[in-house]
Amino acid sequence: MPVIETSALTRRFGNLTAVDGLTMSVEPGDIFGLLGPNGAGKTTAIKMLTTLLRPTSGTALVAGFNITRHAAQVRKAIGYVPQMLSADGSLTGYENLWVFARLYDVPRAEREERARRALAFMGLEDAANKLVRTYSGGMIRRLEIAQSILHRPIVLFLDEPTIGLDPLARKVVWEHITELQRSYGTTIFMTTHLMEEADHLCQRVAIMHRGKIVAIGPPAQLKAAIGGDGTTLEDVFVHYTGDVLDTGGSYRETSRTRRTAKRLG
Repeated sequence: MPVIETSALTRRFGNLTAVDGLTMSVEPGDIFGLLGPNGAGKTTAIKMLTTLLRPTSGTALVAGFNITRHAAQVRKAIGYVPQMLSADGSLTGYENLWVFARLYDVPRAEREERARRALAFMGLEDAANKLVRTYSGGMIRRLEIAQSILHRPIVLFLDEPTIGLDPLARKVVWEHITELQRSYGTTIFMTTHLMEEADHLCQRVAIMHRGKIVAIGPPAQLKAAIGGDGTTLEDVFVHYTGDVLDTGGSYRETSRTRRTAKRLG
């Protein structure tokens, strides 16, 4: 049974249809990528699936719960790492996790152990007591993922998980995402406009263009459908959308990069 299932999910803002009839499913334990350029509707889709934005029409089930009728149950079953910074630079890594443990209603007796384990899992044990404003962009992203898994979610939503990171930091985050799937069986739903990232991580991908899904399937299958040896996922993207894709740093730089990305959609 799919852990995420949508049927004609639609969101309009006045005369603009940001997400237009989204129909898809995601199987338990998969890493699923929603791909597309800025403005394609990816972030709007993820906001609906995480109950942050009510759909105009259509339906969706996440972890078996309807996103509109059972929003509270959906929120308990998921973790969400948005594009915008969710870590507080004035707190240490451990203090950030303690705050999120309280927000997620993790039992008080378990908070310290879960926080320590999450930091260790994401490779941040040595930085636990350092202020987050001293972290690199990659460390901040790993901390945000650690925050989101404290309550052991069934589905983890990642909105542009490596935005603004240099190639080395990006690959470290990839390793931890893969390990999260492998060790805990977590279903991961991620948006990205980086084709290399999707090809490396995802079992299945959907390509969005102007609010609609224009292609969906395993990356290898999509590449085989349009060309022979040497075909890339970017080639697939250009084939279906006609668009060419174009995206380290300190806490301040990471914040600035994500604010810019957010304005672009």
